Amino acid sequence: MLKPEEAQRPYTVSELANEIRRELRPLTAVLLKGEVSGMKQGGKGHYSFAIRDGQSVLEAFLFADDARRVSTLPEDGQVFIFRGKVDFWAQYGRLRFVVDQVEFDDVGKLRARLEELKRRLELEGAFDPARKRRLPFLPHNIALLTSPTGAVIHDLQETIWDRYPNMAIVVYPVQVQGASAPMSIARALRRCNQENLADVIVLARGGGSFEEMYAFNTELVARAILDSRLPVVTALGHTSDRTVADLVGDAECRTPTEAGSRVVPKKADLLIQLRERERRVDREIARRVSREAERLALKRQRILQLLPALVRVRSERLARASSELSRLSPIAQATRRDESLRDRRRRLEGAAGARLVRARNALASRRASDRLDRALTERFAAATRGLEHRRQRLVALSPDAVLSRGYSITQDAESGAVIRSAGMTSVDRKIRIRLGAGRLGARVERVES
Repeated sequence: MLKPEEAQRPYTVSELANEIRRELRPLTAVLLKGEVSGMKQGGKGHYSFAIRDGQSVLEAFLFADDARRVSTLPEDGQVFIFRGKVDFWAQYGRLRFVVDQVEFDDVGKLRARLEELKRRLELEGAFDPARKRRLPFLPHNIALLTSPTGAVIHDLQETIWDRYPNMAIVVYPVQVQGASAPMSIARALRRCNQENLADVIVLARGGGSFEEMYAFNTELVARAILDSRLPVVTALGHTSDRTVADLVGDAECRTPTEAGSRVVPKKADLLIQLRERERRVDREIARRVSREAERLALKRQRILQLLPALVRVRSERLARASSELSRLSPIAQATRRDESLRDRRRRLEGAAGARLVRARNALASRRASDRLDRALTERFAAATRGLEHRRQRLVALSPDAVLSRGYSITQDAESGAVIRSAGMTSVDRKIRIRLGAGRLGARVERVES
């Protein structure tokens, strides 16, 4: 209290401000209930707002550090219970209530708002199991979104590395409680998808009260999980209620240990399964090889059984073809023609002799036998020359003469047919080539039409 003698001397502004602050010192741990209005954030992350009831208004201030620790950030129109101190800010000449803790005044209202969010998401199909993304059987990398300190991160890493010692892990530190937690979680989810370092995401926390878990019941976090391209596994600890994050996530685990077991199999079990599958594959290969060998042996036996009959059929076909070829051979035809010509020559000579005799007898009386002899002789010589010319032509046209000049006759090795054009055979077909001296066996390498 001011003494009478001191009141006679005027205070400076700073002295009076300090005196007021000393008088307000008992109000350093006050619980205040009221409705929030005019909430706004400053450039450094601090919040200023007003707390009011039906009759009075008090200016309030929430520092950025304290804002990150509170379970939820107050919004206009909501009623909260604030803990803080009454302080006089001399530089502004204002009396303010500096808040360091915020608690819900009516958890029932908060739960009602949460249920309304769940209903909207359910109508959108956000909880539909068909929408859930399948977890990879064996991820190459696992992303952990949790607080970088505490038992949760330790339990996750220990469980994962115990099951798969060389599994890659990337940690995205996030705030898991407080007003900044929803934004921190949503940003980490987006960053994880953009960087694309992991195959699956584990969002983890060590449990807590309804108020402490409120960040995982916000629409901001729910939308970030729904928008994630990578599957999200929630491991939020033992809680009485399932959070919205659990409902929209692709897999839900109660503890970090369970989550670690869910996202990665045991490497030792995989090695055992791999060895067993190798043995099964080896047995199957051996069985198939044995079965194929038996099949080939049976086929070979059948071929050996059918081979004599096949050789006999082919030999008979070849004999018929050879007989037909001989009959149609130009040499045989020339021989037959030559025999025919000799026969005609003999008959012609016989006929000419008879005519000559008759002519001599007829001309004897006329004394013209000499002239008849000369005429017959000339005619016989002409016929002889014609016959010789024809014989020479036949010899020149015979196949042997043609072959002796460098030509050849090509026949199909199987059918014996003479090949007159490239289209009558095909690649890899066996052929026989008859030359002027000898024969050749060959195989077609290329066909050019």
